[in-house]
Amino acid sequence: MHWYLVHSKPRQERLALENLDRQGYECYLPTLPAERLRRGAISLVDEPLFPRYLFIRLGTDVSAKGWGAIRYTTGVSRLVSFGAEPAKVDDALVLQLQVGELMHKAQPTRLFEPGEAVRITDGAFNGLEGIFQITQGDKRVMILIEMMSKPLSVCVAPSMVKKLG
Repeated sequence: MHWYLVHSKPRQERLALENLDRQGYECYLPTLPAERLRRGAISLVDEPLFPRYLFIRLGTDVSAKGWGAIRYTTGVSRLVSFGAEPAKVDDALVLQLQVGELMHKAQPTRLFEPGEAVRITDGAFNGLEGIFQITQGDKRVMILIEMMSKPLSVCVAPSMVKKLG
């Protein structure tokens, strides 16, 4: 048994994974948790580490599951190959990705980091620059701005804030 790489259709990695799993193939889609802005609120989503790619474990002996069904699976574009040979992926690499994924599940990639310079892009404070402080729930963020030579904390919707630089 060896790991190979499947190239999926755009934004259909999960669909390909689900359909390949349903057919009895052993598959792996490495993901990392990340904060994203959705409908004006911050939400936690699992994003593919390698967009449009997932791993599949296939055998080469006579009793192994056939390879032909893979290309016709919904969500799959093709099996990655070099010439006529499918590209093998080292088992150690896949194991390392699985271990790394487990370690990073507890620490999602944050949309904004405390102390990061931001600009308010809408509302009464439009155009003012400040320092990101904290996220308050999923619909508010606290920004430290300077108003009349004094620091002032303001709470705004995350969709009204943009990173600088």
